Amino acid sequence: MKRAFYVGLILALAMATGTAQADKPSKAKGLERVKQELVTPPMLPKHEQTAKGKPKIVEVRLVVDERELVVDPQGNAVQAMTFNGSVPGPLIVVHEGDYVELTMVNPKDSVMAHNIDLHAVTGALGGGGLTSVSPGTQVTIRFKATKSGVFVYHCAPGGPMIPYHVVAGMNGAIMVLPRDGLKDQNGKPLRYDKGYYIGEQDFYIPTDGKGGYKRYDSPAAAMTDTLEVMKTNEPSHVVFNGSVGALTGENSLTAKVGETVLFVHSQANRDTRPHLIGGHGDYVWQSGSFDDPPQTNLETWFIAGGSAGAALYTFEQPGLYVYLNHNLIDAILKGAAAHVKVEGEWNNDLLEQIKAPGPIE
Repeated sequence: MKRAFYVGLILALAMATGTAQADKPSKAKGLERVKQELVTPPMLPKHEQTAKGKPKIVEVRLVVDERELVVDPQGNAVQAMTFNGSVPGPLIVVHEGDYVELTMVNPKDSVMAHNIDLHAVTGALGGGGLTSVSPGTQVTIRFKATKSGVFVYHCAPGGPMIPYHVVAGMNGAIMVLPRDGLKDQNGKPLRYDKGYYIGEQDFYIPTDGKGGYKRYDSPAAAMTDTLEVMKTNEPSHVVFNGSVGALTGENSLTAKVGETVLFVHSQANRDTRPHLIGGHGDYVWQSGSFDDPPQTNLETWFIAGGSAGAALYTFEQPGLYVYLNHNLIDAILKGAAAHVKVEGEWNNDLLEQIKAPGPIE
């Protein structure tokens, strides 16, 4: 289909949702402005775990990047559509009560029109009705972070283009921390030493009929064949952070014994079941809401498709841990797994091998 079709689709969506501004003014006027430097996942941008002072206007910038993305060691690739060039897009971190001033840029060399639906936003299809940008344009919106938790954002240009853009990689997450920080089920403050953002992604690459995968020159060229594969609901790849092995080997996550790590996990399309082999979810907000008390000591937790969740774990033993989707088919055969390399001293009181493998006695 031609570019004009997509531009028309976006404009129709905007008109259908309404773009007129209400008379009631924003209360953001006069607040301090700060610019958040977004970073590539799994890293989190610099942020305070508890808010300092009054609410702020946090400026962020997301740039559409349509690019070919290699998704496995065999060199198979998708025509990805991304925010800021990564799958998932960068994690945005603010505090409840802050205002987010988001500028979305669609470069002139893009093939398609785009927008953004943020699940943390109230009204206008999560901002999707106010952010439609054709190639060569940009838009800025400001919204108040009224609810604390972790929330998905994704492109939602209307009709079948919604799932197509999402499964092409155009999704990410925003974390809205309580102003006084995370708390356990008894109201006791919780803190983390480091955090990682894991975006789980299902890809649907068409096959060539000879046991291989097809390759395309642009998202538009790949669309028709990919939509047919999508109808099967059987992804060719289910990966963390854009590709098989993106968070293993030299790219493994790291920690030390005694460190508490925050894992933010999103899946914009399919249900998932995070599990840390050799560890647990000490505190888990599997629904994503920080207003609710966390569940504790979970072996595996559930994150519904189209949402994000968070978990805290304090590592007690050194070694290699595997963080995966405990749909083991997705994890082992399709790629939804990460490694965490933990340094420190082994504690035999927690686990030890009494006798090495040998002949049956």
